[in-house]
Amino acid sequence: MKRGFYLIMAAQFFSSLADNALFIAAIALIQQLDGPDWMTPMIKWSFALAYVLLAAFVGAFADSFPKGRVMFATNSVKIIGCLTMFAHASFGLADHHQVYTVCAAYALVGIGAAAYSPAKYGIITELLPPEQLVKGNSWIEGLTVVSIILGVVLGGALISPKVSTWLLSLDLSPGFGPDIQTPAEAAIMVIALVYLVAAFFNLLIPSTGVCYPRQQRNPIKLMATFGCFVATLWRDKLGQISLAVTTLFWGAGATLQLIVIEWGRVQLGLPLNKASILMGVASVGTILGATLAGKVPLHHALAVLPMGVVMGLVVMLMPLAYEPWFVYALLIAIGGLGGFFVVPMNALLQHRGHVLLSAGHSIAVQNFNEQLNILLMVAIYSLMLGMQIPINTIIIIFGTLVACLMLLIMGWNRHNHRTHPDLDLVIGSRAHGTALRGD
Repeated sequence: MKRGFYLIMAAQFFSSLADNALFIAAIALIQQLDGPDWMTPMIKWSFALAYVLLAAFVGAFADSFPKGRVMFATNSVKIIGCLTMFAHASFGLADHHQVYTVCAAYALVGIGAAAYSPAKYGIITELLPPEQLVKGNSWIEGLTVVSIILGVVLGGALISPKVSTWLLSLDLSPGFGPDIQTPAEAAIMVIALVYLVAAFFNLLIPSTGVCYPRQQRNPIKLMATFGCFVATLWRDKLGQISLAVTTLFWGAGATLQLIVIEWGRVQLGLPLNKASILMGVASVGTILGATLAGKVPLHHALAVLPMGVVMGLVVMLMPLAYEPWFVYALLIAIGGLGGFFVVPMNALLQHRGHVLLSAGHSIAVQNFNEQLNILLMVAIYSLMLGMQIPINTIIIIFGTLVACLMLLIMGWNRHNHRTHPDLDLVIGSRAHGTALRGD
């Protein structure tokens, strides 16, 4: 791997680390402000909304400038969102309205993340040849999962009584704006420093030398063109399968994060700082699965589809888990199955997107579909919470849905291969932007 690849990995790690730690801090802040239960999933919902609303524009933005500079600029937007959350009490709103400021601030972080993602993934396709994309994706997914583990653990640690008391004693107030008065505010200031570390690595990323044609700037034409890009990937017989899988996985993964926190609180009696560690335990499994998936050749990516069905079935064992060893083993198994089947699918999707479109546009299409599903699944989860459906019933519904949808996708894939027996021969093509040129 080239030196620039490792700089990208470092920048991605610290930016994602801060995103996930800030998510825990935001939940703590909402609890501090006595926000309603349904506001916690709405934090995740507001973050995902930016991906959907900006999908038509961020691909063109990522392909208009060197991607290292795009990553720096969008990471700066995250810093602004983080500081806005810190200053939530400075806008003259009542406490019960300040929760909406917290939600809006995390939505601003989502805007930065939405524009960051096409640059982050797109630069990988610029640096690496097709045969190294699975390995490269194994790296980036593995480090992303590590950042999720450490992010939720960091967020949980920062709001824990012992650490927060120590942080408050240090008087970390920035010298402007409000003073730090609560554990959540102290955590947010530490997280802002992590974003600054990510910005440092962003500045070190070299240009790949890849130049794209001048990008469209008319918003109406961008949206129309983006619609064509979405249709192009969904029409492609390999792209549609990998896109369906990754769309399902990320929607399910985001919902599962929220389910695990609620499950830990209700079934295991854990406070937020300890329930957040359960998310980290599941992510340990995802690292193991992603590492094993790095050995799967791109040509065999579709062979991992049955792991998605197994993951849905294993999720349904959660209501039976009470003993710590069973809880941890179950969460590691769920994470491992998810990591093993999503990494090859992600690599195949990026490969087909690069062949058919461009790095930035293909990742924007992927993000649009994945985040749209996150909006849908998190909204349904919020609705079920609002209806006071027991968390274990929600888990059974969730696991059944994942398993059944994966079975449908496997049947779809078999149909594609029956009607196009030579379909796998196009995997590994070094062509680029064929749909843009009308090839």
